Order: sequence, then C-alpha cells, then structure tokens
Amino acid sequence: MTLDSTTRSADATAGSTSYPLDPLTGEEIQSAAAIVMASEFASPTLKFVMIHLAEPAKTAELTFSGTDIPRCALATMYDAAAKMVYEAIVDLGASMIESWKAIPGRFPSYLVEHMTGVEEKVREDPRWQEAMRKRGITDFSLAMIDPWPAGYYGTGDHYDNSPLICRPLTFMRAAPSEHGYARPVEGLIVTFDLDHMEILDIEDHGVVPMPPTAGNYDPRFMFDANNRPAFTEFRSDVKPIEITQPEGPSFTVDGWHVTWQKWSMRIGFNPREGVTVHEVTYTDRGETRPILYRGSLSEMVVPYGDTSPTHWNKNVFDMGEVGMGFSANPLTLGCDCLGEIHYFDGTVNDSDGNAVTIPNAICMHEEDYGISWKHTDFRTGEVEVRRSRRLVVSMICTVGNYEYGFFWYFYNDASIEVEVKLSGVLTTGSIAEGEVPRWGKLVAPGIYGPNHQHFFNFRLDMSVDGPGNSVYEVDSIPEPDPALNPHKNAWITRDTLVESEAKGARDWDWNTGRYWKVTNPSKTNELGSPTAYKLVPREIVPVMVQEGSYIYDRAKFVQHNLWVTKYEPGEMYAAGDYMYQSADAQGLPEFIADDAPLEDTDVVLWYTLGAHHIVRPEDWPVMPCAYAGFHLKPIGFFDGNPALDLPPSPPKACHAAHHAGLPVAERALES
Repeated sequence: MTLDSTTRSADATAGSTSYPLDPLTGEEIQSAAAIVMASEFASPTLKFVMIHLAEPAKTAELTFSGTDIPRCALATMYDAAAKMVYEAIVDLGASMIESWKAIPGRFPSYLVEHMTGVEEKVREDPRWQEAMRKRGITDFSLAMIDPWPAGYYGTGDHYDNSPLICRPLTFMRAAPSEHGYARPVEGLIVTFDLDHMEILDIEDHGVVPMPPTAGNYDPRFMFDANNRPAFTEFRSDVKPIEITQPEGPSFTVDGWHVTWQKWSMRIGFNPREGVTVHEVTYTDRGETRPILYRGSLSEMVVPYGDTSPTHWNKNVFDMGEVGMGFSANPLTLGCDCLGEIHYFDGTVNDSDGNAVTIPNAICMHEEDYGISWKHTDFRTGEVEVRRSRRLVVSMICTVGNYEYGFFWYFYNDASIEVEVKLSGVLTTGSIAEGEVPRWGKLVAPGIYGPNHQHFFNFRLDMSVDGPGNSVYEVDSIPEPDPALNPHKNAWITRDTLVESEAKGARDWDWNTGRYWKVTNPSKTNELGSPTAYKLVPREIVPVMVQEGSYIYDRAKFVQHNLWVTKYEPGEMYAAGDYMYQSADAQGLPEFIADDAPLEDTDVVLWYTLGAHHIVRPEDWPVMPCAYAGFHLKPIGFFDGNPALDLPPSPPKACHAAHHAGLPVAERALES
C-alpha cells in the first residue's frame, strides 16, 4: 500500500459500544444531554461543559471481558445564573439520572462559545477601541484577541462575589490570515466576565511601539519590513520519502481495541484528557501479562517568568481549563502522519449537548526505529542484527498559539515511551527600540518571547503482572564499605521502598542516576526477583516558580518529579477537578493527605515532565519541535531479552544475502 493508504475501523467510526471502556458515541452524548434537559434539574441557563464516559470501576481481573456493564455518561454542567457547577451520572440504558451533585465554590473550564464570543465582544468595546487608536490602529477587524484564562489575582475576592472571568490579550494582523502574534499589543489588558459575556475592566499600561517587522511562516506573507522575501525559494533537494507496507500493517483494530505483535491495548478519547490508553498487556510465552491499566495526561501548566503587567500571571492549565480533547486537530495523512495509518475520530460536545466529531483526532501507525540489537562475532565474521519497530498512538492539540503533540510509543522490546512534542508560535511581547528584555529574549526587532516553562503530569495506573504492586526508588551510589572498595571504583544500587503516601512525593537526583521501579512482590522471574517495570526520566527541568506565588500554590504537582498514590477511582487529575480561578492547592496534595500504605497494593504513578523554554531567534516565527518525555522499561519482568525472537530482515532488505540472513534453525544445521 502507498503513502495515501489509510484505514479506519468501522466500529470505531460508527461508535461501537461493545466494550465498557469505549468512548461515548455522538448518539450517546446527545442522549445524555437530552435526559438531563428533560429532568427536574434542567434550567434555561444550564450549559454542558463536558460529556464523556463514566468509566466503570476497576475489576480484580483488570478487564471487563465477558461482563455486562451499564453504559453511563458523566456530564459536567455550569449554570451561570445560579453560579454553580453540577455533575451528573446518566444511565444511558435506563434513560435516567443515576446521581446529581452540586459543586459549590468552583468554576468550570471554558465553554465552547467562550473561545470565539470573547473576541467579538472585546472588539466592539469603545474603551478597547480607544486604547487601540492610541497605538495608531483603526482597522479593528484585523485584531486577534486571545481569551487567556485569568489565573488567580490574589485580590481577596471570594467565589461568591467573583464572576467567571478571563484575561484577553490583543495581537494585530497586517492582513487576514497573516501571523498576528508578531504584533502583540503590549500593556493592554482586558478583564472579561464570562458569566455575562461583557467587559469588566480595561487596563492600559502605556503605549509600546508595535514591532516593525512581520514574522510570517505562510508563503503568502513571507516578506520582511522592506517587502523583501524571507527566503527566495523552497529547498529543491528534498526528495520524496514514501513509507510502504506492501502486506499492510502489523496491527489489527477491532473498534477501539488494538493488538500489535505481543501488545494489546484499548484506545480511548474524551474532551478533557484527549487520548487515553487502557488495559495495556504483553503476551509472553503464551501468557497475557498486564502492565498498565490506564495511562493519560493528567494535567499541564505553563507558568511564565515575566513580571510585566501583560505576562506576570500567565499560568494556563491547558487541559483542566480548556480541554485537550476539545483542542485536538483533525490530522492529515502525509503531513501530520506518514505511512500506513489508522485513524480514530474523536467525539466531543458543544455547550448545548450536541455531539461534535473531530475527524482523525488520533493517528496510529508503525515506525522503523533503527537497530533493536546487534552483535558481530569478530572471529567468524557472523553478524546478527534485528530492527526495532514501534507502534505510535498520537494526538496533536492547538491551544491558542501553541501546538502540543502527545505520543505513546510501544516498542517490540516491551518498553513504552511517552513523548510530548512542542511546536507552534511563541506568545510574545513588544519592547521599545533599544531596550533589552529582562525576563525574556529578543526573537526579532521590537519583539521578545518571555521566559516560561511547560509542565505535563501523566497519570500511570500501574498493574505490573497484576494489581498488587510496590514502588522502589533506585539510586546508584559508591560502595559504602571502604573495606569492600579498595580500588575506589565499586558502586552498588540501593532500593528504597516508598512505604506510604506521606513519602510518595519524590524528586529525581542526578548524582545517583535515580529511577523508580514498580514491582510485583507476588510474582518472580527465574532468578527469584520480583517482576518489575522501571520509570526512567529523560530531561529533568527545575521549577522556576517560587514559593509564595499563586502559581506555585495552584500547581503543586510541579513541585515533585514523581508522586505515588494508592488507587482511588475519583483521583484523576493532578491539580484537581476544578482549578479555574482557584487559589488553593487541589489534587495531589489532597490525595496523599490520608497517608495510605503503598506496599503490595494498587498504585498510581503521577510523573511530571517539563520543558524549560528560554526562547531563541530560531524559535521564530514558528517553533521547531522541542521534545520531552520518559520511558517505562521492563526490569526483571522477563527472563531475558524480549526482542530475541524478532525475525531477521529479509536478505534483499539488507542489500546482501549473507549467512546472518538465514533462519536460526538453518544456521544451526549448517554449523
């Protein structure tokens, strides 16, 4: 099959509901909304924030095969008139509301109409227009107004007398579709009431000249301030690459269930987390062995390190305040994804409870990943080499100016990798000619990118060979007994049990090459050691937000690299269910407060990875991908190399028919 080959499961596209973990179909989303609006709880001002599957409670078997579980939806709603968030569990089969709960003192994430309605209202406001005229701007139709979440101002206002607000920032295009982030309107801040869709206040901290040059990446606009082309032509020496699999892909898809080589998993999707993975197992010598019950992005935050009025309180929780599923891109073959692709559509809701389909929201394909293992016997000249391959499950989200790609990689050596790719456009500030920004870096004349960081917390509901797991922190240290280390070269590994949640907040240590392993004390390998997987960090980012800041208090999950908790069904998000405009710490600090024991029990890892962004001119006008992630690797889970049985590449693929290309059995006979 060729580059243009795509597949999509008919069950997944139509919204098969044959398994209890399958995402809600569009029909189910609308049915849940209709049941709510026909109930005694409905009101004319009730709006739907999110409608998604109410996942059934975990079973002891870690699977739902052969069970008949009612399909239920979890609907989150907001009534601006009542100033109240509500949650409902809706039994879709029985067409009834199973539970209804008010959530006082909390604000919801954005409703869909907030993202476009704010821009229209701000553009019409006479106070905003006057501020724009001070800057010599009269064509308001070219303004881009981003409805930034408000964060928390620390004014002492309580929930009861504070509206649901956002803090829109303004940018100017020079022409429709032109890159507006190249012209930030510095110092102009709007406070906007989302409850009543009206402006509360306009702050103007003084006119800063607009940057003199464009910052375009679209070929239609790639000219500088002197109308010279940004480059003369596209590269002519980039030859086509086609990824072909003449016999089709190695994976199989049944609805949302995926099998690939020895892996089995269920893909999920919802408006808050976006892509999820469930029931991840690996078949070893005929035995299906669980590894990860559920994996997902749990929360993210982007704190800015610039104290100027326009930027100081930027600290967006893009998942919890906006929604990764809502932000998912329809992916395009040959551009976002290359090769033999299977797509899953994503279905979300609008604020009236209508279903909205995002076509191709999740992309799945295989990738060659170089050498898996190799050895050359230099005495005989015999070579054994196997190619690594990985299954890629990915989603790309656009939140305002940034793009975030979330990639789950499953390798044929039984390891798992999670990677975040960051691209898109910097959020920018203007600066007067000749000035040097203190809290950022210039990327073009008159324009700078503030210092900032991105933190992503992933929730990993582990099930290594079953639900009874223990977590150890593993450090490499010099041999502590001088008598055993006469040559000053010996070192050992030291395992420290994470005994309870009070000790569950852990930090990485470069000095000891620290990692964490999840063991099953009830299962051992042939060497007598408990079977295990280890979590291996990649780049570790220091947290630059300081204690005493409201950002620090709202996003406490960034304060430690790893948190370990005992599984509780309602503990899903690292910063809590509702963090919009919150001042207090929610989520993980609350989860560990009861100090539950963690040994030989159902454990959840919450791993925080980060990207430290001191911007470069090379990040402008659109940013090359930056990467952050972590690995889950077997460590004593198997009795040897799990990729030993990978078949050798066909002789023609190696461009030489040599001894190493023969099957193992034939080589043994020859020798």
